[in-house]
This record gives sequence, C-alpha cells and structure tokens, in this order.
Amino acid sequence: MDALYHQTNKLVQETQHLFSQLDKKISNLNEDEIDAAIQSKIQLINSNCERLEVLCSKGPISQRQTAKMRVDQLKYDNRHLNAALNSWKNKKLKEKMKEAEREALLSRTFTTNDHVDILMDHGIQHNNRLQNATYGMDNLLQHGADILDSLRSQRYTLKGAHRRLVDIGNTLGLSNTTMRFIEQRTRQDGFILIVGMVFTVVIIILVIVYFI
Repeated sequence: MDALYHQTNKLVQETQHLFSQLDKKISNLNEDEIDAAIQSKIQLINSNCERLEVLCSKGPISQRQTAKMRVDQLKYDNRHLNAALNSWKNKKLKEKMKEAEREALLSRTFTTNDHVDILMDHGIQHNNRLQNATYGMDNLLQHGADILDSLRSQRYTLKGAHRRLVDIGNTLGLSNTTMRFIEQRTRQDGFILIVGMVFTVVIIILVIVYFI
C-alpha cells in the first residue's frame, strides 16, 4: 500500500509540473500532448485512489484512519488538478474564439460606399426611432402629470365644496338623509379620482414596457 501511495503522490507532483509548463507558455510547446498527458495522469491517479481505498479497508484497524486521511488528500489533490485542467481548457477555448473573431474581422471584405451608406442609413433610422420614442414618452409622461395635477385640483375643489355644503346644511338644518347622500356622492367622486389616477399610471407603465 505504501508503494502505491508514493507512486500516486509522485503522479500528482508530475501533473503539477506539467501545469507549470502550461503556465510558463514555453515556445514550441505542444499543448495538446501536455493536455493528453495530464488527462492520462489524472485518470491513473483516480484509479490508484480507488485501489488505495480498498487496501485501507483491508489494512490493520489501528492504521485505517491515517491511511484513509492520506488517500482523501490524494483524492482532493486529484479533484483540484481536474478542475485546473477544465479551467485551462475553457481559457484556451475563449482565446480561440477571440482569435477567430479577430481573424474574421480582419478578413472581412468591406463593401462599396453605397452599401456602407445603406448600413449607416439603417443606424441613423434606428437612432431616429429611438429619439422619437423618447420624445413621445416625455410627452406622454408630461400629459399624465398634467392629468394627475388636474385630478388633484378637482379633489381639492370637491373637498372645499363638501365643506361648504356641510356648513350650509348646518345653517339650513338639512336632514340626515340629505347629508348622507352628499357624503356618499363625495366618496364616489373620490373613488372615481383614484381609479382615474391608477388607470393613468397603468397606461404609462404599459407604454414604457412595450415602446422603450
């Protein structure tokens, strides 16, 4: 078991050394061969760890805990190496994609001036549409603000009228039924005011969501 452990630990160190070569970016370095070598070593380390776990379970009870800790450390190192390999592959893939985009841009055949003008016209038209939409939204928001101000003004007017009616009712001695009718009408007017405000806000939100 000790021989297999030391052999596996040596594989871990060799794999780490291969990673250091990739990080140094040595010229004339065959990255594909190093990638294949790292994958092979990671698989071998994983296989050795499985064998070591079996041997741990068969070893002396007094040594099992220590042996298991050593195997767990190897498994942890192997997982770390595998994660580092995946990270390196993702990095290389992104670099290749950027390089391909750069080559595509450099090799792009530019069109004649007429076609360039057409492309610019599309951009200008798109910009004009955005500006018109923004201008329309500003007008709509201003219109909504004016409506809200008008509704607030009407509310204050209704409140003042209600107070005057109450004062007149107290002066003329209006019946309770008449006063309740007036109060009910005032509540209805307030409800209409609130509904109008909510409706205006909903319209503004819908316009913002679907036209911006």
